[in-house]
Amino acid sequence: MTSPPAVAPLGREPLPTPADYRAFWATAMDEARRFPLATDLTRVDTGLTAIEVFDVTFRGSGGRPVRGWLRLPLHRAGPLPAVLHANGYGAGRLSPIDDLTWSAAGYAHLIVNTHGQGGGSSGHLLDGITDAERSYYRGVFVDAARAVDVLRSLDGVDPTRVAMIGNSQGGGIALGIGAIVPDLIAVLAQAPFLTDAPQALRLATSGPWTDLRDYLAEHPDRADTVARTLSYVDGVTSARHATAPGWISAGLDDQICPPQTARTAASAYAAPVTLREWPGAGHEAGATADRQMALTVLRERFGSGLARLR
Repeated sequence: MTSPPAVAPLGREPLPTPADYRAFWATAMDEARRFPLATDLTRVDTGLTAIEVFDVTFRGSGGRPVRGWLRLPLHRAGPLPAVLHANGYGAGRLSPIDDLTWSAAGYAHLIVNTHGQGGGSSGHLLDGITDAERSYYRGVFVDAARAVDVLRSLDGVDPTRVAMIGNSQGGGIALGIGAIVPDLIAVLAQAPFLTDAPQALRLATSGPWTDLRDYLAEHPDRADTVARTLSYVDGVTSARHATAPGWISAGLDDQICPPQTARTAASAYAAPVTLREWPGAGHEAGATADRQMALTVLRERFGSGLARLR
């Protein structure tokens, strides 16, 4: 195992919450909502016989088009609970027939294409890293928050039963949306990226955090500005503003998103939360077992709307 570097470019404590955190995100959402959602659904012929898939387009941050796949169980009676899903770094929305778990479980499933990612594209952590108002993840979070609006506007979806789920980068996005968007029924984050940046920069030995560590080694004078940018999207800041019950998982041998960062987010989480740690696991955390537990969590939350996570 590679030893982590003994450097702390952003210090050793979690980033403080910016004083204008609420206003920052209210402004970002107000700017986006100047544009109508303009949701467009086009049915896709996938060959599936039990699940319908739609190519979705709507307007996100700055009115830009955001793509996604909406998957619905073909046989449904009454409004469906819904899952909004954000994928890992560089993955995008993938294929229309990938990841059928959530729709097969009976839920509406919308997976959003993270801006500029998919098709092998990644490397966006540094985009706008010195300007919080123009940073990459500000726009990504707004896109995902608008995707909640899309789900809640759809015929056949119960707007009171929407959960947010994500893995890695998507886990960090999930934590962020849980802070920005009110009245979600659950937030599930597997091996969340974008979380506890100071500690991640000290401990990660592979993945995007190493890119930022190299950047700060080259530009140490920009550390304060970078810290300000990250403080609005850091999963610990998001956890401090959580309102929906949360479920966070971590692999204890994760070198990309070290498990200590997930622990910090769970400790900061302002609503009921479960932290599930997986000995011997890397960035996959619990993998299939995580997914099985997520199904249990969603069944409990969607079933009564009041069940506690466990």
